[in-house]
Amino acid sequence: MADFNHIFPTPTLGLGCWAIGGPFFMDGRAVGWGEVDDTVSKAAVAAALEHRIKHFDTAQAYGCGHSEVVLGDALKQHPDVAIATKIGLGIDTETKQLTGPILDPEQVRHSIDASRKRLGRDKIDMVLHHNNELPITDAKPTFDMLATLYDDGIIGGYGWSTDVAESAAAFADHPGFTAVEHAMNVLKPADQIVPTVENANLLSLIRSPLAMGVLGGKYDANTQFSKDEIRGSNPGWQDYFKDGKITDAYMAQLNGVRETLTSNGRSLAQGAIAWLWARTPNAVPIPGFRTPEQVHDLCGALATGPLTQAQMEEIETILGR
Repeated sequence: MADFNHIFPTPTLGLGCWAIGGPFFMDGRAVGWGEVDDTVSKAAVAAALEHRIKHFDTAQAYGCGHSEVVLGDALKQHPDVAIATKIGLGIDTETKQLTGPILDPEQVRHSIDASRKRLGRDKIDMVLHHNNELPITDAKPTFDMLATLYDDGIIGGYGWSTDVAESAAAFADHPGFTAVEHAMNVLKPADQIVPTVENANLLSLIRSPLAMGVLGGKYDANTQFSKDEIRGSNPGWQDYFKDGKITDAYMAQLNGVRETLTSNGRSLAQGAIAWLWARTPNAVPIPGFRTPEQVHDLCGALATGPLTQAQMEEIETILGR
């Protein structure tokens, strides 16, 4: 594994930039988080820097390039802060539509050049393949190209955003293959992929650490999400919400573990992050954010660190796992 210890002490926290990308769409459905105020987004990034956050995770897909533009502008005076972006999904920056997978490595290479321009960086610290369930044979040409870009110093490392354990391990021997970004939270413990990532000594970049807001502490069973954002549009590949509301099953699990997660003075979001740090030493949670207030709450988790083994066992008992 590449040496990222200067960026990722233990425990550590990154921030995910899906929500600050603004609206974008796939097959006619909203897959962003609604309208955004770029001024507020940049203020939230500034708040993260106050807490010494050193890693931000974005993607070409987020807002069809807009998240990269906003993040690049917010970090233009901070070249020491690491940026990861994701490639492999075609974007139309004008219509804000995802246009489908990009599998040709030369097209991917050109898209990385476009990301470098939007981010304002000659070198991108980490590039992740965004196609979660792509067959390994179809992904190989892109990863071979990423290895070349790593050798050429264009990228600092690369990996795969996937929840498939076999995919996570497939290119671990490639020079520069550093990380697997996968979903995990207290409600979805990712039992198959965590051992794979640990055995390969890769970074475990955790997306959906707050279960798309279910574990954020802001919403309850009566919250109705708009069809203009991902939680209300029913895209078919997330199951936390149905008809724009948190499902009864997930609300029941949340209510069961709420007291344990909020022990020791933690907010619910802080407890959810603390669970991840106790789950695997390789974990780098990357919760999403929109406002400075959210960032301050998330970064508060660093003050108390991981849950104890007793708290972890208590949660497993409550959830019947």
